[in-house]
Amino acid sequence: MKEAFQEISVPHRLNVVGTGRDALQFLRREGEYAEVPRPDLMLLDLKLPDIHGLEVLAAVKSDSGLRRIPVVVFSSSQDRKEVLEAYNLNANSFITKPVNLPDFIRVVRGVEEFWLTVVKLPKE
Repeated sequence: MKEAFQEISVPHRLNVVGTGRDALQFLRREGEYAEVPRPDLMLLDLKLPDIHGLEVLAAVKSDSGLRRIPVVVFSSSQDRKEVLEAYNLNANSFITKPVNLPDFIRVVRGVEEFWLTVVKLPKE
């Protein structure tokens, strides 16, 4: 994701955390993340090392302070059950990650254009 954002020169801040626990702490501004800005958009991988992405999504969408943050799920999975579950948990979109970098960059460019240029996002 970092490489794709650098490749397309996205003029937005990209914060990356490596675990579901860190994602929730970041969003809730806990611990080392106490001073971080609230994101306008969350890009969520389902395969996280500690908490599955669907659990993170459920926590985000059940939290009144976080539920308005749009969540775009990125996954290598094409499992219909995971897609359905993500939408049942109120994901805003589900994208199967392309396997090669040029296609991945094209998809990230589309996400950036739609979610950060076209769409009016709620502010905190």
